[in-house]
Amino acid sequence: RSTVVFGGVNINPQMKTLRRGVDVLVATPGRLLDLYYQNAVKFPKLEVLVLDEADRMLDMGFLPDIRRILALLPKERQNLMFSATFSEDIRKLAKGMINHPVEISVTPRNTTVDTVEQFVYPVDKKQKPHLLTQLIKDNQWNQVLVFCRTKHGANRLTRHLENNNIKAAVIHGNKSQGARTKALSDFKNGQVRILVATDIAARGLDISQLPRVVNLDLPNVSEDYIHRIGRTGRAGAKGQAISLVCADEFQELCGIERLIKQMITRKIIDGFKPIHELPESRLDGRPVRSKKSKKPKKPKVGHQDGQRSGENAKGHKTKRWYKSRTNSKYKSKAK
Repeated sequence: RSTVVFGGVNINPQMKTLRRGVDVLVATPGRLLDLYYQNAVKFPKLEVLVLDEADRMLDMGFLPDIRRILALLPKERQNLMFSATFSEDIRKLAKGMINHPVEISVTPRNTTVDTVEQFVYPVDKKQKPHLLTQLIKDNQWNQVLVFCRTKHGANRLTRHLENNNIKAAVIHGNKSQGARTKALSDFKNGQVRILVATDIAARGLDISQLPRVVNLDLPNVSEDYIHRIGRTGRAGAKGQAISLVCADEFQELCGIERLIKQMITRKIIDGFKPIHELPESRLDGRPVRSKKSKKPKKPKVGHQDGQRSGENAKGHKTKRWYKSRTNSKYKSKAK
């Protein structure tokens, strides 16, 4: 028997289910602690602890709750951590929480799936919603997961799409669990064409045969790019990942390309050539700069010690101080 518990919904039905006993419990950290403090769940017989999306679970926002939960569990247990990415900081933190860990890598670290085509569409920031709208209409996209960096940005994009007669729904941390569940259900059954999400809200989303992911904004953390595009191209299926990138996001793009160890193909869409050009990049992250002829340097105008630059040009008279050989007092004279 198994069940799932999470916040944002009534806790009483969850408590009743747990009191009947379960073999497998899937839980969010905060709600699990709430249930423990209300004596709805106990851990003496726990055998295995699994941390899915472990890199996010061990992030600063979740770490205090994770530590509290670990302190409540039996010492004799097996710990399993799963994640598509593991930074060195998270790796060190994880090793400090478990004994004699063994790492098993199904694929090389920080790699993307070969079945996912990746593209970068350079575009000015203000034109991103308009470009996305045109791509959806011209290509008749019917199921697209779009990532935004912020909750407000996700809300703005959803309104923009709705105003252009494109059915869209949004999920993020400010939405209730019921609203998120409905949005995901409507997206899966085709009632909405576009699902707009933030990184945290989209973690763990399982949408079978999702054909396309669009990054309206690049993530601040390069590893999140792998998690984002990992929503498509699952189980050997083909997928497409498109990133709308403005000049301000050049450093984020370089970080992603260094992480995945490949250059992402760029395409400029007619009518959306950016005014602020996105620099070319190398895998080492340095921009490719065009060679410019060196301008001859202007000769420096000499000035006496203690004189500020430009004073002669302004006709400013300077004073030279000296010490008289016969008098210990300082005197000055106009030059």
